[in-house]
Amino acid sequence: MKKCCHLSLVLALLLSTATATAAVPSSVSPEATLKMLQDGNGRFASAGPKRPNQNAKRRLDTTEKGQQPFAAVLACADSRVPVEVLFDRGIGDIFVVRNAGNIATKESIGSLEFAVDHLGTPLVVVLGHSKCGAVIAAVEGGAAPPNIQTFVDAISPAVAKAKASNPEKSGAALVPEAITANVWQAITDILTNSPLLREKVKEGKVKMVGGNYDLKTGKVTWLGPHPQQAALLAGEAR
Repeated sequence: MKKCCHLSLVLALLLSTATATAAVPSSVSPEATLKMLQDGNGRFASAGPKRPNQNAKRRLDTTEKGQQPFAAVLACADSRVPVEVLFDRGIGDIFVVRNAGNIATKESIGSLEFAVDHLGTPLVVVLGHSKCGAVIAAVEGGAAPPNIQTFVDAISPAVAKAKASNPEKSGAALVPEAITANVWQAITDILTNSPLLREKVKEGKVKMVGGNYDLKTGKVTWLGPHPQQAALLAGEAR
């Protein structure tokens, strides 16, 4: 009986903590949060980072009061793409979702939905990067172990679109085009498969943009919203 009561108390505390965390939506606009990321990347790329929110006080504050990230970023798992570092931010600032090739799997989309719906995050960024090994594998083709093949297959439609738009390019010359096409493919998949995020973007409560990070310069090239965003929001494109 005592064990049962103890379990009930633990569950109640967990639920109350989750509710408290989710009850405070961000008061910063999507445009302002994008500017924060742009400014942070500018500081990082110019070797002048401020490294905000990276101290013990911030760690304790977010532990006790919960998280309220101002941006959610779907990025590649590549070890050279440390999202908080390249945007010069700290603990609790960015809700980061990463996998090889920054693809929009169900789990990735669900994670972005959690950031937007439960944490009040007003900005979603899909971030590709130069020399992406996952995209290179999809461009080169060939056999891969089954689990690796899953993300190669997910990127293949983007490679096909890049080839169609750039018929004169192949191999290494096609990779940069495929990396950008893969960012657009991820945003397409998100807006197609997430009614929640689609509605938030349609209502103007959330901004969704793409970007490409350059490993050499440290700079992010911002791509803006999907070129066919209006059609995607209306369910007319894919």
